[in-house]
Amino acid sequence: MKILLDECIDRKLARDFPDCEVKTVPQMGWAGVKNSQLLALAQVEFDVFITVDRNLSFEQNLPQFDIAVIVLQASSNRLADLKPLVPKILAILATATKGEATTVSA
Repeated sequence: MKILLDECIDRKLARDFPDCEVKTVPQMGWAGVKNSQLLALAQVEFDVFITVDRNLSFEQNLPQFDIAVIVLQASSNRLADLKPLVPKILAILATATKGEATTVSA
């Protein structure tokens, strides 16, 4: 499974997905790219986009994109606050639906 982490997520979170190929938005050279263009780029190379942007599903027409979106809800986007969500993320990766956002919270 190929996962793209949004630029506001610490790249060290990628270590928690050992069976997946994980890249970050900056690693792809897409830093600063707006959401609709970012999703269009990401759907070509990735299966899942993980973000903390809670407005993404309201601002974008997700069904037009061939990528699943996972929105993390934690008290901050610090690594220490996001790491506890990893077991839940791993549990839903296989069933995350392309064109839809799934929210993962503590």
